Amino acid sequence: MIAIANDFLAAGQSVPVATLCRVLELPRSTAYYKPKSEPLERPCDPELTGMICAIIQEHPAFGVRRVWAWLRFQLDIIVNRKAVHRIMRLNGWTMRQRRTGRRPRVEAFPSIAAHPNQRWATDIAMVNCGDDGWCAFVPVIDCCTREVLGWALETTARTKTAERALEEALLARFGWTHGAPRGLMLRHDNGLVFGSKTYRAFVKDYGISQEYTAPYTPEQNGLCERFIRSFKEECAWITSFASLAEARAKISAYIHHYNHRRPHQALKYLTPNQYHQKLCPIAA
Repeated sequence: MIAIANDFLAAGQSVPVATLCRVLELPRSTAYYKPKSEPLERPCDPELTGMICAIIQEHPAFGVRRVWAWLRFQLDIIVNRKAVHRIMRLNGWTMRQRRTGRRPRVEAFPSIAAHPNQRWATDIAMVNCGDDGWCAFVPVIDCCTREVLGWALETTARTKTAERALEEALLARFGWTHGAPRGLMLRHDNGLVFGSKTYRAFVKDYGISQEYTAPYTPEQNGLCERFIRSFKEECAWITSFASLAEARAKISAYIHHYNHRRPHQALKYLTPNQYHQKLCPIAA
């Protein structure tokens, strides 16, 4: 093959492409390949871009789906989610994706409930409150509607803090502390607060049964853990609290926003309060 190519060159003729491909042992399609030109980016709608920018400035932790849901269900603007994604991608406004690992997980039944007041969940998180130091935040959520029914923020993570959060949830849902229906379960981890003799007697007195998650399986209390992550990303981590009093005021405003204005993906972009009214129109 090389000799044939040399003969063409000696005669002053160009070597055929097929001959070169055979010499170089390349497919002919490679020789004829022409790279495609990059498609031109279409200009973005400046009005829609401005609205998306305003939403992100007000809610810095919102990703593509939540920005789209805010436009669609809060502002009544019908827009394709791909268009929102394109605008946010071109402007660098998309959220950084967390790396997903491949660690083995323990088989666990989820914390999701089919009906309101069937299962509640609680946990403890620490919040920096400026001059008052790190304080304990204890929410209580309904595992069906995802509503934050009660919460407490105190300087210490003691049993009384968890008790105040549960009492506030009972008052908010039933109007009095002994109104819990039979069969209501309260799920939490195996922390010292939730396993203390005082707390167990307190919960039992209100007619509630406790559910303890298995050790090292936070996914069994996934709904409460996920709410705490949203709370930290959308409130605690982007706000500098000067004191415990200021933290309580701003957390109260955030929880009202979470229950009544923030669309929830798992609830088909209804707010927790709207979803509860949908399931229990008379009680709501």
